[in-house]
Amino acid sequence: MFHWLEKRPFFFAVGVFIAIAFAGLVEIVPNFYKASQPVVGTTPYSTLELAGRHVYIKNSCNACHSQLIRPFKAETDRYGHYSLSGEYAYDRPFLWGSKRTGPDLMRVGNYRTTDWHENHMKDPAGVVPGSIMPKYTWMYTNLADIDTAYAEQITIKNVFAVPYNKPIPMKDGSTSVVKLADTLDGAHASALEEAKLVTADMKDQAIKDMVEAGNIPEIVAIIAYMNSLK
Repeated sequence: MFHWLEKRPFFFAVGVFIAIAFAGLVEIVPNFYKASQPVVGTTPYSTLELAGRHVYIKNSCNACHSQLIRPFKAETDRYGHYSLSGEYAYDRPFLWGSKRTGPDLMRVGNYRTTDWHENHMKDPAGVVPGSIMPKYTWMYTNLADIDTAYAEQITIKNVFAVPYNKPIPMKDGSTSVVKLADTLDGAHASALEEAKLVTADMKDQAIKDMVEAGNIPEIVAIIAYMNSLK
């Protein structure tokens, strides 16, 4: 059969096309079933969480950490339920990653606390002996870019119909609404209120003072983002 195909390029090309098309369908079709849809409670990022996601990308955290739990027992035992395609509905760009110098962070919000992140970013080896992760001390002084986060929120709402200001079903049967501020000042105010909730669980008094003064350090934004990964 193979010798016959090798002598007939046209039929060989058709055979290759059919094989590739079939493989593509195997990958695509399951996504239309309920099991691959977003888990109930998947919500868009708030302004502060989105600013934290920008900090995460800017510092190349995705170069050493993946956000994709494979459906294997070794993975689910360690990280939790395997990832569903719909859970990335609001990720632009996605941060799946393929290299794990550090652990997967898909559901890090389920097992790490705010004060753990606070200490880990400042001195990784002091929290996890033997860690090769560098210290990110500049996050404690650099301010989060709330303006860019708010601009992205407006863009994805208008272009991709991300459901800001709309009720989203939650696991307990209730609904949740992620509000998009009407103005940039409103976005800053809502981000600051959320930042105060984050710093309430932090120990660094200098960070608390910065937030009380109306400034949001990058460390607060990235912790808000990682706490949302569940």
